[in-house]
Amino acid sequence: MILSDLRTYLKAQHRVALADLIVHFNMDADALRGMLGKWISKGKVRKVPMTASCGTSCCQCDATLTELYEWVSE
Repeated sequence: MILSDLRTYLKAQHRVALADLIVHFNMDADALRGMLGKWISKGKVRKVPMTASCGTSCCQCDATLTELYEWVSE
């Protein structure tokens, strides 16, 4: 996968969980984070802050399920 594939997918979906990107592109989370970092540094993508928890106090939610990214540039 190349950065343009990631851009196209993010633009189409607008907001995507890292877990969905892992499944869609069949890639490792850290590799995807690196590519997302390139788009973040260019101001095209932002990591969406999580404001709500799952409702339990265990603090064991999988980070890939709660890590969201959003395309912010046209």
